[in-house]
Amino acid sequence: MILTETGLKDLVVIEPKVFGDERGYFFESFNEKLFQQFVCPVHFIQDNESKSNCGVLRGLHIQKPPYTQAKLVRVVLGEVLDVAVDLRTDSLSFGKYYSIVLSAENKKQFFIPRGFAHGFVVLSETAIFQYKVDNVYSPKNEIGIIYNDIDLNIDWNVETSMLKLSGKDTQLPQFKNIQFYNKAEYFNQ
Repeated sequence: MILTETGLKDLVVIEPKVFGDERGYFFESFNEKLFQQFVCPVHFIQDNESKSNCGVLRGLHIQKPPYTQAKLVRVVLGEVLDVAVDLRTDSLSFGKYYSIVLSAENKKQFFIPRGFAHGFVVLSETAIFQYKVDNVYSPKNEIGIIYNDIDLNIDWNVETSMLKLSGKDTQLPQFKNIQFYNKAEYFNQ
């Protein structure tokens, strides 16, 4: 596997070694021992999958401590623009975001540690998005940031008129109006 630093501490892009021939391909999508050795010590407890149509934007979501989650995300069908925003107050990259195109074709994975808000928008006709999490989902502890926040100024690479959001995601607050935590608070569960 190839690990690529993103410029935001602890946020990593992972490219698996793919073996392919005329029959198709094979790759190891996750190896706990290697992940813990080269990325970080994390224990994933659940796998999730969603299917979405072109223009669907999910996010930006995060859970408050003690329910914060690290995520390992990838796309198995289609293509998305995936975005992570550093919300750790003691981080040098606090308030900065990183975006990457994940697709079934490039097979890249994106590790999003605790303390980052996360979202994605579908760029292809449809996309199947899979992700591992290291903590339980707690609806009452989920918060988020509105996708078009003026302070973050995220380029989603999709015309605004094409975006499709849930009612919940259209009501998320601005970046400046949410409560933030330091790195230790996101990790001390």
